[in-house]
Amino acid sequence: MRYPFLDLAPVNAPYIDEICKAQERVARSGRFIGGPEVDTFERNLCNLTGASYAVAVSNGLDALRLILRAWVVMGVMNPGDEVIVPANTYIASVLAITDAGLTPVVAEPSAETFNLDIDKVESLITPRTRAIMPVHLYGRVCYSERLGELARSRGLMIIEDNAQAIGASWRGISTGNLGDAAAFSFYPTKNIGALGDAGAVTTSDRLLAYTVRALANYGSDRRYHNIYAGFNCRMDPLQAAVLNVKLPHVDEENEYRRSIAAIYLKEIKNPHVTLPSMPEDSREHVFHQFVVLADNRDALMAYLADNGVGCDIHYATPVHRQPCYEATLGQRSHPVAESLVDRCLSLPITRCTSADDAHAIAAIINRFPV
Repeated sequence: MRYPFLDLAPVNAPYIDEICKAQERVARSGRFIGGPEVDTFERNLCNLTGASYAVAVSNGLDALRLILRAWVVMGVMNPGDEVIVPANTYIASVLAITDAGLTPVVAEPSAETFNLDIDKVESLITPRTRAIMPVHLYGRVCYSERLGELARSRGLMIIEDNAQAIGASWRGISTGNLGDAAAFSFYPTKNIGALGDAGAVTTSDRLLAYTVRALANYGSDRRYHNIYAGFNCRMDPLQAAVLNVKLPHVDEENEYRRSIAAIYLKEIKNPHVTLPSMPEDSREHVFHQFVVLADNRDALMAYLADNGVGCDIHYATPVHRQPCYEATLGQRSHPVAESLVDRCLSLPITRCTSADDAHAIAAIINRFPV
């Protein structure tokens, strides 16, 4: 591919020397579980988000699982309680709900933002509803005054799936600090990625942070004393060291993606390709992915491949149509979500895509014959 969708080598190139020094520092320290690198990472994430507490964990799915399981053991939720979650999301959002013994209530996304359609949430609330999980999909903030007021008036928790939107904000409040708790993923492809799996939980609830930390460490509050039947979901200091190198550059990384998105938004003119809508405040979108809708998506994808342009589909199958959930969630159709997955296509937008590349990709798309 002349224009690859993703190549992690150039993505990490600006930081590679510092990363190597940080990892050598960990290797020489003899401290390979917990320790100062993890502590520093947690402080850095609190400073970034404005949340009072951060707990470094093993990956984004575990971050979601730990939040929900913590609320269960705290008595905030009980098995069978409902969590509203968008149909247009990665399966991890729903896996975390069912893993905690809770019931996912799948909601339609907005055809404009691809995120949870907040106007349709209220009709899904029942006496068993305990939480709403907005997913900041593709890096676009999913939040509004209406969502916050609805949660407060109904006594519902808000858990942000912030796996794709680190550094985004809504009216000056960072994602990761908009709800009661948030889950982060630092999978290598994310805007700020580790060199392996890593995740985090942020919250300003002291008891929740304490419970998540205990659950992530075998359910223990101190050595050989287990207050919960917990897990082993800790972030290792090698990944924390990598993230401590990268976190100070989150705004720079997000601005780079916005600059590539701006070229696409200005120059792609093919009438059969629908560009993503933009929020009024650019800080609300950090473009983890740049997703267009194409009338003939598969033909466009093949055409792009023939012209040396890599692309991807996020996500090809909605959660309610996944084999593991079809029996429980597939009884109800979600036509907006199903239409989006049939038409969506992600274009290159990482540091392996230069501005010249973006101009060329836009021109190639404009020549696509339908």
